[in-house]
Amino acid sequence: MLLLAHRGASADAPENTLEAFAEAVRQGADGVELDARVCSSGEVVVCHDDRLDRLAGLPWEVRTTAWWKLQRADVGTPLGFGPARIPLLEEVLEALPAHFLVNIELKSGHLDDGGLAHRVAGLVTQRGLAERVVISSFNPLCLFRVAAAAPSLRRGLLIDPNKPWRPQAYVLSPLVSSHSVHPHHGACTPERVAEWTGSGLRVAAWTVDEPARARELAEMGVSYLITNRPGPLREALRSSR
Repeated sequence: MLLLAHRGASADAPENTLEAFAEAVRQGADGVELDARVCSSGEVVVCHDDRLDRLAGLPWEVRTTAWWKLQRADVGTPLGFGPARIPLLEEVLEALPAHFLVNIELKSGHLDDGGLAHRVAGLVTQRGLAERVVISSFNPLCLFRVAAAAPSLRRGLLIDPNKPWRPQAYVLSPLVSSHSVHPHHGACTPERVAEWTGSGLRVAAWTVDEPARARELAEMGVSYLITNRPGPLREALRSSR
């Protein structure tokens, strides 16, 4: 089971920043999970929230704000860390080690994703990163667009725990998931994991910091565990062996 640092090592550094991804490397993660959005000037930025109220105390909406302005936002201090800025996706990909798996979550709640899927697919393809990138999204339309733009890229549907389970797991996921399925860890049972893995899909469970639950998921056959604390969780799993 591989440990992916959730928005980087976000328990110890400001989420989705170069600092958080560097901390994930330092803690010995196998890869990272990050969030990608398009801003108004067309760049793909790494940011979870659609607005910056929580992250920077600013009433800016990412998709209607230009990159030159987003660079001014401090997304570290309001979270209790030092100053930090929103990075471009290409900056993060350049900074990560060559062996790292990268789970890129496409963040778009709109029918029109502003070119997000095509831009990310193009960036991953042009950089020759297809073998170590998994693209996920709660929005199946984004994954359809990735499939159309670059059919060989690995895709996985995120299962929304606030929506009905069966349509997502048994209708949408088979249509758009080519590599993996991404449920909340609470939705994982031995039967469900066995069914997914039996159909050729890997399971990426989120977000787990408790060693006991991590051990249970490993025994079920979960492939990727998304965690805020990759270093401490790995040590706890090692000591339990």
